[in-house]
Amino acid sequence: MRLNSISSLLNLKGAIVKRIKQSNNLLEIYAETSKSTQICPCCGKKTSRVHDYRTQRIKDLPIHSVHSVIVLRKRRYVCSCGKRFYEKFTFLPRYHRMTSRVYSSIIANLRSNYSTKHIANNHNISTATVVRILKLLNYSCCSLPEVLSIDEFKGNSGGAKYHCILVDPVNRKVLDILKDRKSHILTDYFRKFKDRSKVKYFVTDMWRPYVELAKRYFKNATIVIDKYHFIRYNIWAIEKVRKRVQKALSDKLRKYFKRSKKLILAKKGSLDEQSKTELEIMLLYSEDLRRAHYIKELFYQVTAATSSTEAKNLLIKWINIARTSGVKEYISCANTLNNWKNEIANSFDVPYTNGCTEGFNNKIKVIKRNAFGFRNFSNFRTRILHCCN
Repeated sequence: MRLNSISSLLNLKGAIVKRIKQSNNLLEIYAETSKSTQICPCCGKKTSRVHDYRTQRIKDLPIHSVHSVIVLRKRRYVCSCGKRFYEKFTFLPRYHRMTSRVYSSIIANLRSNYSTKHIANNHNISTATVVRILKLLNYSCCSLPEVLSIDEFKGNSGGAKYHCILVDPVNRKVLDILKDRKSHILTDYFRKFKDRSKVKYFVTDMWRPYVELAKRYFKNATIVIDKYHFIRYNIWAIEKVRKRVQKALSDKLRKYFKRSKKLILAKKGSLDEQSKTELEIMLLYSEDLRRAHYIKELFYQVTAATSSTEAKNLLIKWINIARTSGVKEYISCANTLNNWKNEIANSFDVPYTNGCTEGFNNKIKVIKRNAFGFRNFSNFRTRILHCCN
């Protein structure tokens, strides 16, 4: 009675636990089934004639952090038609040496950020087995959403430097991962979709092939440059000016400028009186830095716009001021933003950004770092789609 209760506890339906043996870091559960009438898979007749027995070691989930193995005494029946077959078990798939719950646990663990080696060690199996189970998963993108977000992240699989990620920012779902961000790969991928007219908004960064792709295949979509990507050009410009200016200063002042860079980067209105005083002193050391800081603060008037028309007008004024400032870093920044002013202005009329996509990119970086990189792109793609969805 006690061992039968253990069978129920371990969910070994149809099996009877005979004894349990623990040695070192392994728990061996000896089990067998009762003789019963079986149906022949060949002719469909009933038979209870036993041909022979076989003992098989089956890996199961750890119990109290101890690896467990079910030592199962399997019975093989023989039919009058000559067919020999093994009895079936609800907890053991055919031709497998692991229980069904081990497979379910591995698939669930593959949704985490753990490496395949870590998952394999936890389940007392090989890494190759975990990879083989990963390959059984299949994800594909059959249709496109109304809002499509596209970005890239650095990859090291399949010989590509950058992989491309497609995201539905409304439903916070990764649609697909492409091997590269090159134009011919993107073209071949999107050409197969028949519902391209369904896409109303195409959210991207300042990568020209993405915009050209949108204009060709998503003619009904409004192209939106993500706010994060054009705002950071302003930050990059002021940072370049600071680094250039501090090179000409003494060692003590150079270290001070580096440690106090947050005063320059922060919005002036968010600083307290003491910080504002320290900032004013720093700006006295360079005319270029003072001009750059003024232009940086002026840019926030653009980001505070409430419509695309207002944003576009403010951006054009800001570009003219930056171009005539004499600060080379901001002249370059202004020229870049001038090339994208229409798409930048569109971002002020829609609530969609690449924030969700950047979040997925961070998670992908963790997965890649824990695995020490992926060489096989197909495995990398499947793991990302399984984890992020």
